[in-house]
Amino acid sequence: MSAQWRERLRTDVPASLVVVLVALPLSLGIAVASGAPVIAGLVSAVIGGIVAGALGGSVVQVSGPAAGLTLIVAQTVATFGWRGACAVTVAAGVLQLGLGASRVARAALAVSPAVVHGMLAGVGVVIVLSQLHVLLGDAPQASALANLRALPSELLHNHTPAVFVGVLTLAVLWGWRAVPSLAGIVPAPLAAIVVGTAVAVVTGWDLQRVDIPDDILAFDMGPIWPDASPSVFLAAVGAVALVASVESLLCAVAVDRMHDGPRVNLDRELAGQGAANIVAGALGGLPVAGVIVRSTTNVNAGGRSRLSTVLHGVWILVLVLVAAPVIELIPLPALAALLVYTGVQMVNLTHAQQVHQHREMPVYVLTMVAVVVLGLFEGVLVGMGCALLLSIWRLTHATVRAYQDENGWHVAIEGSLTFLAAPQLTRTLAQVPAGVAVGVELNADFMDHAAVTALHDWRTAHERGGGSVEVHELHHHWYADAITGRRSPARKMHPTAWLLPRVHRAVPHGARERLARGARLFHRHGARRVGPLLAELARTGQQPTQLFITCADSRIVPSMITSTGPGDLFTVRNVGNLVPRHGDGEHDGSVPAAMDFALHVLQVRTITVCGHSGCGALAALLRPGTLPARMPDLLRWLRHAEPSLHRVSQGAVGDGDHLTQLCQQNVVQQLENLMSYPAVAERVHDGRLELVGMYFDIATSRIHLLDPTHTRFTPVSSH
Repeated sequence: MSAQWRERLRTDVPASLVVVLVALPLSLGIAVASGAPVIAGLVSAVIGGIVAGALGGSVVQVSGPAAGLTLIVAQTVATFGWRGACAVTVAAGVLQLGLGASRVARAALAVSPAVVHGMLAGVGVVIVLSQLHVLLGDAPQASALANLRALPSELLHNHTPAVFVGVLTLAVLWGWRAVPSLAGIVPAPLAAIVVGTAVAVVTGWDLQRVDIPDDILAFDMGPIWPDASPSVFLAAVGAVALVASVESLLCAVAVDRMHDGPRVNLDRELAGQGAANIVAGALGGLPVAGVIVRSTTNVNAGGRSRLSTVLHGVWILVLVLVAAPVIELIPLPALAALLVYTGVQMVNLTHAQQVHQHREMPVYVLTMVAVVVLGLFEGVLVGMGCALLLSIWRLTHATVRAYQDENGWHVAIEGSLTFLAAPQLTRTLAQVPAGVAVGVELNADFMDHAAVTALHDWRTAHERGGGSVEVHELHHHWYADAITGRRSPARKMHPTAWLLPRVHRAVPHGARERLARGARLFHRHGARRVGPLLAELARTGQQPTQLFITCADSRIVPSMITSTGPGDLFTVRNVGNLVPRHGDGEHDGSVPAAMDFALHVLQVRTITVCGHSGCGALAALLRPGTLPARMPDLLRWLRHAEPSLHRVSQGAVGDGDHLTQLCQQNVVQQLENLMSYPAVAERVHDGRLELVGMYFDIATSRIHLLDPTHTRFTPVSSH
């Protein structure tokens, strides 16, 4: 046996046994809640483990009867009868198999999570309302609202042994986590069922119990084509396939984040679920789907391959064949208590909070209420319709404000400016008095022709009346492109790319005017973004992590290419990103002075030398005599780059043409120059300081880092 298989057996066999302890009672309870034969839940648990586990696209997801399908299965059984419901399951499996073969699995993920979580919460409420009646020793009513109306009377008048067993089981489920030493060994569902069953057996109370056919292998409850119209049948098939597929795929994606093994193949997972449903329906089982509780249990117990989920199905089959009399001792009120607990867990507060954070709570609540009041299929349709309307509203919604402060009048526009927003835009712009100077802050992710026309007509009229208008676009230049006739890609600037917008008006002449304009833009936009950080830095002082030495070239913006902000880099810029060697009497001393401050005062842990492509100073070295004699200071400064030129002439090459090689080798040379300073060398040798070489290719916007051997530059991956 190979080492890989020994490792699989060591981890997956124990994990499969733990999953059985969770899956067995849940499968029984879901079958009872669905109005199906109890054995149907066990059949689906076996098929889900073996077939879906072997054929699916996730190596750790565990499939079986799912609580999320309880309501739709109950409706299907009520409509078509049990054997007709099995036919629906088979047809839904065929549909899933076809969808998986068509490679459209990812399309199922387009369903809003708010709809999915709302659907599951609604199903949870329906399960709780129905199973509370079973827990109280009575039968559930025909609908969730009827169950709710009958519940007060049941609570007041039912005090039977069934109630005691159900409440005791429920108490164990909720209190089991208070005993962590036992909870880590025995899952709460198994412990609760064992306690409830033990009490029922010891007391000898006459309670409804699990009923398993005497001859399990001769179990004949397969599918029969129902006596119903094709449209009704196909609607049920679509509903089962849709809910089972979405729940399985979302579960697979969630579980994929919990392990470091092979990633899920969603199309294969959907096909595997389809195959499992075909087999489950043919053998008289419930519909199968991926179950988050079992899958999480599998991963947490150490399951790492398909072996654990397949073995869990095998163990359940063995238990049914060998220990059926023991399973038949389980009282139905105990299973009802388990389902009440499961239903409450389905109303997941964490999911609700996430939905609320994304401002989709109306979709969640409306879906949940519709599932409870109307039914599962209708509730999902209502939720999807609500999600679509919310998306349309967001896509067409814009916020327009006109206000006056100490700097004058401003108009702030945010959102998507379509023809639907044009009336609001025109109405707000009309609030600006005639003849005043106005700054329009345009933060639009889209502008159609109607919105551009409304804004431009107002601007033209306002300027004719003696006023002035500056339009500041913070992202894509929809307005500027429209009025100038240019066409540019519809994309947004990356948030870290720049702080300030462009101004669409004539650029003022004179350096002072341009600086004043830039200062005004900073006050309006940039200061709002970095003001709190700068105030904090003013109070605490700077604490940069590194000294960054780079070229004075205007195309190099250190904070942009390193995605850093104020207080992160202590920067030195000079022509050619040069570091004179220690003791060289011909340098001006600014670089050593900055190094002293960075090392002894700021205690930086890194010094980075950043070169770049197409450096003009280094290009002049390759063409002697191109710099005129009237630049003596520059000529004298570039002598510090001559060792870099010597390195290239001696065969130390980089990538690309001669100039590129020189620019890269210049970085290597400056790192060697840094080591000539005793303070630097001492800290590097003690491990208190790291030297880093960086090269920025301007044309491709790619950053390359020098490997530790100082032999070549390696591009930094974008992932």
